[in-house]
Amino acid sequence: MAILDETLQVAVIGAGTMGAGIAQVAAAAGHEVLLFDAAEGAAEKGKARLDKGLAAQVERGRLGPEARAALMDRIKPVASLDQFGDARLVIEAVVERLDVKQGLFRQLEEIVAADTTLATNTSSISITAIAAGLRHPERVVGMHFFNPAPVMKLVEVVSGLATSPEVAQHVLDIASAWGKEAVPTRSTPGFIVNRVARAFYAEALRLCEEGVADPATLDAIMTSAGFRMGPFELMDLIGHDVNYAVSCSVFEAYYQEPRFRPSALQLELVNAGFLGRKSGRGFYDYREDAVRPTPKILAVQTDAEALPWSLEHGDAEVEGVHIALSDGRRAANLAETRKGGVIVHDLLTSQGKDAVLAFAASKDVGDAFIARFVKTLHTQGIAAVRLPDWPGLVAMRTVAMLANEAYEAVLQQLASPEGIDLAMRFGVNYPKGPIAWACELGLTRILSVLDSLHELTGDPRYRASLGLRLAANPAA
Repeated sequence: MAILDETLQVAVIGAGTMGAGIAQVAAAAGHEVLLFDAAEGAAEKGKARLDKGLAAQVERGRLGPEARAALMDRIKPVASLDQFGDARLVIEAVVERLDVKQGLFRQLEEIVAADTTLATNTSSISITAIAAGLRHPERVVGMHFFNPAPVMKLVEVVSGLATSPEVAQHVLDIASAWGKEAVPTRSTPGFIVNRVARAFYAEALRLCEEGVADPATLDAIMTSAGFRMGPFELMDLIGHDVNYAVSCSVFEAYYQEPRFRPSALQLELVNAGFLGRKSGRGFYDYREDAVRPTPKILAVQTDAEALPWSLEHGDAEVEGVHIALSDGRRAANLAETRKGGVIVHDLLTSQGKDAVLAFAASKDVGDAFIARFVKTLHTQGIAAVRLPDWPGLVAMRTVAMLANEAYEAVLQQLASPEGIDLAMRFGVNYPKGPIAWACELGLTRILSVLDSLHELTGDPRYRASLGLRLAANPAA
């Protein structure tokens, strides 16, 4: 565990939600924190918002009044950057514009000591570009917190081409001492989380465009697979203007790599001003008296007899029908190689209330058997959704794409497999790291999903990463 140096004076630039949150994290660790914002009075207002939030924690019994007072006393709004002379770590959380960040760091070079670390909370701008032109680019490093900073555990520590390894390690140690999960990476578009997570949104949007299911049904399938929020609900929360802009930025930064292709469906929402919760409408309607759509769940026939099978049995032959977890092949294709019908089903990690399992069936599975299959799931506390016979279904297809991007990131030396899994678990609250999840499901299954999608669609977005292929077959 990193040793906490409480004597380290920290300066934070930008008193918005993120900057004030970072100031709270540093002050909670015992540091004196100087808080500056270029807008007059903004630093004081940012501190006041923090105090109000902490007061609510005191009321709920999550924080003692003395601790609240001590924390707030350590945050000191300042009126000028000139007061940063004694700070040894400066973290900027200002507008996402390269020219603004470059100009700010040039100012800071004239004020702070030669050994002061200059950190940027950018989520998308090249650390190398921010540091370019400075006299000491080696002390510039990315320190990417996730919103809200006091709650989210991840900090991506991002090295530019000129960043000193000692500076990067110093910031890793500081973030760890602050109770964060600090993951080192290098400066590439999207870093780890915003790059790997594109597939979570992109596949949901693609499935909706393909008519596989509506947003409410797709969200229910994904939360049943273990994700805390469905992709459409999450995009509505983030804001489609923001989410679409990030997708476009990553797509262009990777020279229009097909894996990152933005969605025309989401662009239509942006064009309409349907930005999600903040505008009152996105994929869902948040206006007063709006009715929330429900998943398209199959009705249970009460007189149907349950099958002698449960999910715990895994792949099985049941009364002449093969029931199996999807490996990307369509039920129709599997039925061609077997005597009898085939049902393929999606991933499911949460059984009980609101659990939904998606499945598809070959044409030779009769309605009576489908009714019995639905009744069998119902007895296990699982609702059923029947989908078109699509490769990879929904959750399996999405996890395969997340794993593919994670293995590509490892191949390109962004981070270790463990680091990427850690980043995705703590940065976006995935139930499992995509690499660990893929290994648990079996890399040959993940490859089969991707290859089936690639073969059927011809879309290069589904080509499997060399990193994944080598991991699946190390002797190749």
